Amino acid sequence: QVQVVESGGGLVQPGGSLRLSCAASGSIFSFHTTGWYRQAPGKERELVATITTGGSTNYADSVKGRFTMSRDNAKKTVYMQMNSLKPEDTAVYYCCMRLNGMDYWGKGTLVTVSS
Repeated sequence: QVQVVESGGGLVQPGGSLRLSCAASGSIFSFHTTGWYRQAPGKERELVATITTGGSTNYADSVKGRFTMSRDNAKKTVYMQMNSLKPEDTAVYYCCMRLNGMDYWGKGTLVTVSS
């Protein structure tokens, strides 16, 4: 059974940093594009960043220059380094991995940016 699990969320002060991880487990024979999404209270889920198998990345305008996505194909893991965090970055962050031709979502990790 394929599973995707996010980790690394927490409480951080404005201007601080966090590193999120998203790891896949199970019988995986293909690992393609992965996206990080977030959903703030009372708002719709939005796409934050994506990374292809080859490592090409795209970012939402709101996080460009502050967030950096990377991946370790051997470990079936993707990361998102988040710097210069702002209160408006507060949200549950979800990872969506395309594995074996299907999209798998994790349950999310909460990021709270507050003083």
